[in-house]
Amino acid sequence: MTHSPRHGQPGVRRSRALLHRLDQGRLWFRAWRRTRPFWGGLWAVLGGLEIIKLMSFTLLTAVSGGWNYSAGYILGGGMALFGLVAWFAPHYKTLCGIAVFLIALFAFPTANLGGLVLGTVLGILGGSMIWAWGEKRPSRRDRRGAAAANR
Repeated sequence: MTHSPRHGQPGVRRSRALLHRLDQGRLWFRAWRRTRPFWGGLWAVLGGLEIIKLMSFTLLTAVSGGWNYSAGYILGGGMALFGLVAWFAPHYKTLCGIAVFLIALFAFPTANLGGLVLGTVLGILGGSMIWAWGEKRPSRRDRRGAAAANR
């Protein structure tokens, strides 16, 4: 004989609690993402990681071999770092955007064509998006509602 799960059973309550927590986490992440240059930072981090990934030297060789061997690690790490700074300190968006853009351009001739062009393109795109990001303005409907409330 099979029993259908009832509303009051512990398994159903736990799954609903889990779904509620997941939904709350999604809403928190959505609100967090909208208050900072998320997509530009993501492209900058991915571009930096792409440049680092395509460096075919061991870390020991990169440290002891000079600029030609370590450029990809330094420039890719700088791009990823500035992308993260844009996420966690969005008031530095101008500095981060310009730095990512310039590092991406400089990585092209120095670090395996900037991660075989993909790292440089992602860095230029991410840096531009970080630099151009601005806080979201209230919609026209929200402004009308606020004006009506002030009357």
